[in-house]
Amino acid sequence: MDEVEREPVDVMFIRTRDDPVEMAPAWQRLEGLVGTRSRKFFGAYFPSTKEYRVCVQVKEGDDAGALGLKTDTLPGGRYLRERIRGEPPALYEQIAPTFKRLLKEATSDETRPSIEFYRRHDEIDLLLPLADD
Repeated sequence: MDEVEREPVDVMFIRTRDDPVEMAPAWQRLEGLVGTRSRKFFGAYFPSTKEYRVCVQVKEGDDAGALGLKTDTLPGGRYLRERIRGEPPALYEQIAPTFKRLLKEATSDETRPSIEFYRRHDEIDLLLPLADD
């Protein structure tokens, strides 16, 4: 794990509860709406509301309203990052335990979401927002 500084990212998203039964169809819907080629996808978990957002970075020409999507910005700042690798669906099963381990290593800034950055189908950066010292 390492500490990284991230820039804010404008995204379109689908809101869901932090429940895999709801999250999987939301991912399928988003990918069906925007496609997967040359797209950057993120999962964002907001601890204060227990809300999960399935996100895609906004590209020029995107029309979130026409797609029925909301827009927001994933905040930048300092994050503790752990990169996980493996084949889905086993890869996805590593997410929650890895975030639990990261929470034992650092104090999280609960005003910002924890982020999953889907680098490739078999590689995800898990990003825990760090509280200011």
